[in-house]
Amino acid sequence: MGRHRTEGELVENDHELESYLAALSPEGDPETTGSGRRFGGSQVYQLRLSLMANEQLREIAAYNQTSPLALAQEWVMQRLEWEAQQLPRR
Repeated sequence: MGRHRTEGELVENDHELESYLAALSPEGDPETTGSGRRFGGSQVYQLRLSLMANEQLREIAAYNQTSPLALAQEWVMQRLEWEAQQLPRR
């Protein structure tokens, strides 16, 4: 769990807060794709699922005692790793 900060700690530079606020601020970076916002070193994507797929995701996540978001992220990362292994080596 997090801890509460004292008043003296708030006066010092809060790198966590600065990073968080920077991630939320609009970017003028031409390299962004418009498909999502950057968050720290990550890219945010929206994923639309059919109602049936969404319900399946929720059921599987509940069975695995996790959130649908965490499960979808895990699956995407696993698939990316698998796809990268299938690429021809140079």
